[in-house]
Amino acid sequence: MSLLKVVPRLSVSEYLAGERDADVRHEYVDGQVYAMAGASDRHNRIAGNIFSRLNSHLDGDECEPFISDMKIKVDDALYYYPDVVVTCDPPGGDAYFRTQPRLIVEVTSPTTERVDRTEKLHAYKSIESLQEYVLVSQDATLIEIHRRAPEGEWTRELLTAPHEQLTLASVGLSISLSDVYRNVRFDEAE
Repeated sequence: MSLLKVVPRLSVSEYLAGERDADVRHEYVDGQVYAMAGASDRHNRIAGNIFSRLNSHLDGDECEPFISDMKIKVDDALYYYPDVVVTCDPPGGDAYFRTQPRLIVEVTSPTTERVDRTEKLHAYKSIESLQEYVLVSQDATLIEIHRRAPEGEWTRELLTAPHEQLTLASVGLSISLSDVYRNVRFDEAE
């Protein structure tokens, strides 16, 4: 007879306290924590390219961009670390997570793509303040934008050509795909 291993559930306060001192970041899903794996050079270049454009563009704005280490509280039982996020939280909130993202960008890899396209897509769409969720492939020139329409439903747009523009209406910025993928070499082995 085999015994099921019981995994203890963490409270949100235990999770948040543990994350402040943790060497490895963890996402929190209904009492369970999941360690975040390290990212490839392509992943870092893409996230860095997007973040740097957002950071320059939003200088002095009420909204601010963060890269990879700022948690988003989706609800009381769900915290994720997006690759890039623009939040519009009022001053004085928690220093370790945000609750009012306007734009979320996830750079997909073979190990994260399923979760990014299913679980996170569903969860992020439930955030009232979110206007755009962008999935950027690290393995090909491919960007998928999920955008909230004024009536509340979501639209989907795909971009695949380097000359195309990634229009981030939520923050009033357009970036060419060639800039998103600047210095990314697809011919290098991962």
